[in-house]
Amino acid sequence: MSKIESIRRGETKDYIRKPDWIRVKAPTSAQFAETRKLMRGLSLNTVCEEAACPNIGECWEKKHATMMILGDTCTRACAFCNIKTGIPNRVDPSEPNNVAEACAKMGLEHIVITSVDRDDLDDGGADQFVQVIKALREQSPNTTIEILTPDFRNKDGALEKVVEAKPDVFNHNLETAPRLYPTIRPGARYYHSLKLLDRVKQMDPSIFTKSGVMVGLGEEKQEVYEVMDDMREASIDFLTIGQYLQPTPRHAPLQRYVTPDEFKAYEQMARAKGFLLVSATPLTRSSYHAGDDFAKLRKAREAKLNAEK
Repeated sequence: MSKIESIRRGETKDYIRKPDWIRVKAPTSAQFAETRKLMRGLSLNTVCEEAACPNIGECWEKKHATMMILGDTCTRACAFCNIKTGIPNRVDPSEPNNVAEACAKMGLEHIVITSVDRDDLDDGGADQFVQVIKALREQSPNTTIEILTPDFRNKDGALEKVVEAKPDVFNHNLETAPRLYPTIRPGARYYHSLKLLDRVKQMDPSIFTKSGVMVGLGEEKQEVYEVMDDMREASIDFLTIGQYLQPTPRHAPLQRYVTPDEFKAYEQMARAKGFLLVSATPLTRSSYHAGDDFAKLRKAREAKLNAEK
């Protein structure tokens, strides 16, 4: 019997108790309910819900939500992800305007747009990112835009059209160490993801690049350091490191909870390696406090440029 089968049947003997530092309160505020009502009214999906983010209560109470475009069904089946896998519906042409309308109604100064993988589309969904960015620029010209994209699976011209739309931040997560890709992220390739971020920087150095990894999946500390080195070789500006939380018994088993002190050590090492900004805590997620972090990114780059003069 496999470990996952044992967990499903409640027979595993190595259940790991959730420590106090990873616990969050259930969302109950009126502001949370208002944000959910707005998302439903505009038929929008959010990664906050689909990926079962532990920070949803805090973020939605502040009317911060990460919009997930291109539907709620992914064409891949990563072992860590809670988003459902299957055959997606057609692309919704009203989605870009709906996202822009939600952004305006929420009064967002910074918005994060992500998506499911759409390997069924000729451009991997790149054009929908472009249309969303255009709609946001028209309706909320002062809002800064961060995108968290799939790898577009080498679709010709896909990355180029998204970069040309000039998001303020281009995020694509490496997720884990390359050794774990065959089991954790089997539909992707580590060095392809790394190259994608490197190409963004080469095409438009003014765009901030960002990537993140999860810990607690069985990676070694040295492997995390090596991922940091690879990211710096690709000139990635911003690194996020967060605790992996197993969504269901069907997903990759949690190996351990990384302590807050270990996260602090990762942050110190990442800063020493030259990242402009690092967020490394158990509850860190790609878009957690993204607006505040963007302001810090700009200040960090300005300080670096001034120091180089």
